[in-house]
Formats: sequence, structure tokens, C-alpha cells
Amino acid sequence: MGHVFHIQRFSLHDGPGIRTTVFLMGCSLRCRWCHNPEGLRWEITLQYSNRKIAAYLNCSPTTVSNELKRGTPAKKNGRGQKAGYSASRGKAAYQANRKRSRKPHKIEQCQKFVRWVLKQMRQCNWSIDACVGYARKHKLFAPSEMVCTKTLYNEIWAGNLELSVTELPEALKRKKHRKNVRKNKKSYGTSIDERPEVVASRTEEGHWEGDTVVGKRNGKEAVILTLLKKKTQNYLAIRISGKTSEAVNAAMAMLREEYGEQFSQVFKTITVDNGSEFAEFSAVEQWGTKIYFAHPYTSWERPQNERHNGMLRGYVPKGVSIERFSDMDILAAADSINGLPRKKLGYATPEELFEAFLDSVYTA
Repeated sequence: MGHVFHIQRFSLHDGPGIRTTVFLMGCSLRCRWCHNPEGLRWEITLQYSNRKIAAYLNCSPTTVSNELKRGTPAKKNGRGQKAGYSASRGKAAYQANRKRSRKPHKIEQCQKFVRWVLKQMRQCNWSIDACVGYARKHKLFAPSEMVCTKTLYNEIWAGNLELSVTELPEALKRKKHRKNVRKNKKSYGTSIDERPEVVASRTEEGHWEGDTVVGKRNGKEAVILTLLKKKTQNYLAIRISGKTSEAVNAAMAMLREEYGEQFSQVFKTITVDNGSEFAEFSAVEQWGTKIYFAHPYTSWERPQNERHNGMLRGYVPKGVSIERFSDMDILAAADSINGLPRKKLGYATPEELFEAFLDSVYTA
């Protein structure tokens, strides 16, 4: 609703036989946010006290005084009559003052920081929050040269940065998930219902989530086995020959070789879904790792792994054959993801924390 100005003529009695005529140019809105002057423009044809005008208009005498000052031009010399009040002049002066009263846009004072954020996002696939948190933690910029995460998002949505919303894939992928749980019609092993609570709390080292990422859904071809460490969010991505239990177990055997006798300390538990590729996954328990199976169609029971698989799609898009990527390509993508600073980790990287965890395991 816009402002609708109208002119009213009214009379005020100044005593017996004395009448003062006032022409009021008012507004249909009581402009609370404009401190009322936008809605209170008047022309005074006869001299009258500011207090009586303020009492009639139900406002402060100071408001009337300020309005008169804005609408009355200064006298340039001593000759002639003093110029009178003009409602249109007062309105123009008020609007000009309002334009100057706004705080300067802080983003304009932080261009160096903004350029650095854009570079990290485009070249290293960092999130906005990772950029802000990492810069603060390592004191790359003075506090006065930075803005917070929310401000950067607001500027992007307002179109004030050289970055489109489509370059923020996570901002376009938020959706609600159904929480209905289906019972397992097939059982490959121990249900997630029997998993200890400490696993979900993410407070203890050694608990993982697993899944596979496919390229083209039709035909048999290479897929990616992914494992996500719940506490430090370290992400393993291994290219395997196909979506079969033999290929999955062969990859796990390679990991058993790599970590040796400490395998069961590195992988205390692994939670996977009920895909056919995990039909023989319980065989991993022979190395001391406990395996749990999620309910059907409940990807939210393995939220961290699913989110990281979404990040991997930035390197291996849906519908693109994984045959086009080498083993090193997939490993490099996982390394890039593990090099991202995380807010939940105090803006440390999963790679740093996983290395520290392995040091503690092998020196124990």
C-alpha cells in the first residue's frame, strides 16, 4: 500500500473571536518507520505555535519544528520578506536526508575478502561458511575487512556478488525426508536397530557409513564404493569394477591389507544399506569390524554418507559413466572433499583429523 496524500482545511481557536486557519497536507498512513514526517506535511497560512499544531496532530513539538526547518529556505540577505514554509520543499529535504542517513554497504569495504571467497569457491569447491570460518581461524583478514556467512548469502540472493545461486548447489537441494521406517524383507546381517547409541552420537572414533555411487543406471559398469567416518567426516571413495558383492568385498580386502592388524580399530563399525552389493558384506566381521544394515528406503539413517555422496557428484555427475574416470580421478576427488574446512570440526579439515587419528592408533 502506498502513501495517499490529501489536503485538509481546519480552524483552530486562539481565543474569543480569534480563528487561525491551517491547511494540512497529510497521509493516509501513520508512517511509523519514517518518524512521521512523511505523513505530516502541512502549510501554515497564519502564525500559530508549534505546540498547538503538535497537539492537534498528536505528535511531538520537535517533529513540527524539524519539519518547519526542512521546508523553510534560509534567507540569503537582509532584504525582502523571509521565505515561508513549503510542504513540497520539506518533503524533498526529508527524502534527501533519508538517502544520506543509511549506513554504507559493508560489502563494498570488504572487496579483497570477497574476491578471495569467490576464488576458493570456484577453484577449490569450498562452501561459503568454510571460507569465512577458515579465514577467521587463520586470521587471513582483519575483522573489519570481513563479513559473516549470513551476509554473504544475503548478498548472493540479492544479486550483489559475482556469484549466482546456481553455483551454490546445496542451497537448491534442501528437501524434507519422510521418516517412515519399513521393515526389512531380506536380512543380510545385524539391523541398525541393534546398533549402540554411541555410534549415532558421533563422539567416538572408528564408526563409519558406507554406500555405492553409480554412473549410468543401465548396464553393468564400474561404480564407486564410499565410506564416511562419522566423527571426523573423512571420506573414502574407491572405484570398483561393478555393483556386486564380490567387487565390494574385494575393495574391503584391500583396505584390510592397507591398515593391517589395526583394521578393527580404524573400522569399529560400518553401517550400510540393503543394496544387493552388500549381500555378503557381513564377511568383513571376520576382521573384527561390526556391520549394521539400515532399513529399506531410509537414506536419512546414513545422513553424512549421503551428503558426501552429493558432494562427490560435483566431480562425478549423475548419468555420466564412471568408466570415464580412472582410479586416481576418484581418489583425487575424495582428497579434494577431505581438504574442505568444516564448521562442525572447528574449521579443521577431515584430512588433518584423520591423520591425527591414525597416528594415535598406530602409536598406541
